[in-house]
Amino acid sequence: MTTNTQALSPFFDLKTDSNNQKYLEVYSRGIEILRLTALNKGTAFTEKERIDFGFEGLLPPVVVSLEEQVTRLYNGYSDQTSDIAKYQFLRAVQERNEVLFYALISKYLEEMMPIIYTPTVGKAVQQYSSLYRSPRGLTFTADNIVRADSIVNNYPWNDVRMIVATDSSAILGIGDQGHGGLAISIGKLALYTAGGGLSPFNTLAVNLDVGTDREDLRSDSGYLGVRKKRLSGDAYFKILDQFVEAVKKRWPKAIIQWEDFAKDVAFAVLERYKNKLPSFNDDIQGTGAVVLAGLLSACKIKGEALKDQHIVVVGAGAGGVGVAKIIQDGLVREGLTREQARKQMFIVDEFGLVVEGISPDAYKKPIMQFKETYQDWEIDGDIPSLLEVTKQAKPSILLGLTGVSGLFTQDVIEAMAENNDIPVIFPLSNPTSNVEAIPKDIYKWCTNKGSGRAIVASGSPFPDVVSNNETYIIGQGNNAFIFPGLGFASVLGECTKITDSMIIESAYALADYTTENYINDKKIYPPISDLQSVSMYITKRVLDIAIREKIAALKDIEHMNLNKLIQENAWEAEYLPYVGA
Repeated sequence: MTTNTQALSPFFDLKTDSNNQKYLEVYSRGIEILRLTALNKGTAFTEKERIDFGFEGLLPPVVVSLEEQVTRLYNGYSDQTSDIAKYQFLRAVQERNEVLFYALISKYLEEMMPIIYTPTVGKAVQQYSSLYRSPRGLTFTADNIVRADSIVNNYPWNDVRMIVATDSSAILGIGDQGHGGLAISIGKLALYTAGGGLSPFNTLAVNLDVGTDREDLRSDSGYLGVRKKRLSGDAYFKILDQFVEAVKKRWPKAIIQWEDFAKDVAFAVLERYKNKLPSFNDDIQGTGAVVLAGLLSACKIKGEALKDQHIVVVGAGAGGVGVAKIIQDGLVREGLTREQARKQMFIVDEFGLVVEGISPDAYKKPIMQFKETYQDWEIDGDIPSLLEVTKQAKPSILLGLTGVSGLFTQDVIEAMAENNDIPVIFPLSNPTSNVEAIPKDIYKWCTNKGSGRAIVASGSPFPDVVSNNETYIIGQGNNAFIFPGLGFASVLGECTKITDSMIIESAYALADYTTENYINDKKIYPPISDLQSVSMYITKRVLDIAIREKIAALKDIEHMNLNKLIQENAWEAEYLPYVGA
């Protein structure tokens, strides 16, 4: 970041010469450079660098380019026989040579994103202890939290601006994963860099290991995490409080992305800390923004307005409620009152429709349905089931965020098809094994009772579907379209908080980008290959909002050319010249 006044690390600092060319001032020598992932260039070190920094003879004699290294590694990657082997291959590259890792995944992002992120990262989380090879990030526990200040000082990057922190209580759709959740933080940060332009030397992955409620993990002799029951209540928040205070002291400009917290604490954590330091919850807010963007795109394809839609959200955890809240905000932005927006949205949990005065969960209150809305419905129980809501409310949009495989049954999809010429159906749960319905089945069932047409998006990648001799592109409603741009904007602007307006703007920016570039292709999300362009577009839009709301603290930012600011600070995977201190 341009405003840093301290060396990036004890090992090197980024400098600019009189010709405005970047270089690294390096404070290490010899084999230490070859062992530091941030400094190692491997076979790309020039002869002069090998001599000057004291490791001549320690490498093969031929000097190769970064591009040649990428080609060699891609060939090795392609030889791997399973997704988890490919994941391990890429993680090994990252732990040898950070620049080379990002050069590789940036070139092949669309191919490699399902490996470094969902769905393969879910398998990596589950196997974290057995796959463990190299340390990365920081772990805080009940035993070491009293030394939080010294722990953050152990981390070698002096200018951390983005932290992805998880307590691993609700990873994807696979639940409590204990210490394994650190793999999620590592994967998210890889996308911040490859997709969002944030330097990896300004980032930190954090695991708040407060134990696990899974007896199988606690009794596993190979498990590397805390082998105690998960903390809760005051003991839990004491750890988080001390973590946050240590971060504020060491890295006062850092932003925290809270990741994969269970619904019973996710909203409480966000509310507790959002005004203490800039932070957001990707499952609540990022998921909500990417879903809202997809709905805006779908409505444009149908030639309809979002405010005219009736929407069913299935799943009332952190993700489901977060999505419902942000869609409600979108409906209000489109001109509805808050009450009208609530009446057009139906949130369904494992017990049925979430109804005011019946559901005991306070965090669901803003999105609860009113009792009078379904008073004239024919239902079997006290509150409507998913199928009854689908039949009686006649929704045009059905969203799944449950983690329950196959929850969208044939009856439910057929009811959607009977009531809509082109239903919008998003089974969004990750990983792939937890998806509410397979897109191919959705189109087949829509053919049974309707036109056979639909607009479908999922959380993980699925192949296109051919139905009635027409090919349908399955959009991927991936949070990676939102959080890199949102986070990079917040970092660049040195934002003092992350507001609801910034979140909503990221959704509208993504929808606008998709419309401007892909509306003729009837895509509701851009391809993953566009991720860098999407992120830069969102970064600019979100920065505009932050400046307008006067929460961007970067000096004189209101007078800056934002496109130039973004371009100058977007990190690229390139080898810079080394100069001795």
